[in-house]
Amino acid sequence: MDRAKFFAGLRSRDSGVFGTSLSQAQVDGTEAILDACIRHNVTDPHHVANVLAQVYHETGAHMLGIKETVMPGHKDKNPSDAVVKSRLETAWKAGKLPWVKTPYWRDGAFGRGPIMLTHWSNYEKFAKRLGVPLRQKPELALDPKIGADIAVVGMSEGMFTGRKLSDYQFPAALDAIPASNPRRIVNGHDGTDARVAGYHRALYRALMAGGFGQSAVVIHRPPADPQPTLPTETPKQSIGWLRALANLIVAIFSKRP
Repeated sequence: MDRAKFFAGLRSRDSGVFGTSLSQAQVDGTEAILDACIRHNVTDPHHVANVLAQVYHETGAHMLGIKETVMPGHKDKNPSDAVVKSRLETAWKAGKLPWVKTPYWRDGAFGRGPIMLTHWSNYEKFAKRLGVPLRQKPELALDPKIGADIAVVGMSEGMFTGRKLSDYQFPAALDAIPASNPRRIVNGHDGTDARVAGYHRALYRALMAGGFGQSAVVIHRPPADPQPTLPTETPKQSIGWLRALANLIVAIFSKRP
């Protein structure tokens, strides 16, 4: 794929994502996802588009990993762990996290990544799959390469919710009801299906503009057949043979009565 053309498509005024420019973080995060798709053999353009779209939504268009509680309007995309814990604690005590029974953030198991890991069990699951010490160093989920691997592997293998990319028939699935929508690969029904579907379509168009999946065809031409080698005689040999033939003819006719 020609990535320059891909990014030019993203920057077009009517692309539907990013506006008309991308920050360096957005470029770096997008590149990291594309590279991770190559590493993990995710080659269907709709699958790549959906990973990009889900990350676009989950990070508020930042495209690199963020910590839980970071919102699109926050300039600081990597606040201290103490700040994250304080925000979550305040929200929980105010009744804004009614689904939380045990404050998982208190020992540091809050969300991190372009598609966030929360709870130590999930950090451990991805640590085993990717071979990186996420349980001991959860901040590794914010590393561009590792974060991209988490997003791509998690979505292609169904490690987030049990749903995976290959469970869906794209592009029709983008308009499916919530129970059958690919947004379920990452999250439950949260009212964002149509929004993420729009991001998917925009990113898919840009991938196609960049020639995703197309490669130059190299024609290997077989070597030309060698010309047959004919036996040759030197000029001297040819002359001698002709002279001998002429002498024979003369001898035959000279003996006639």
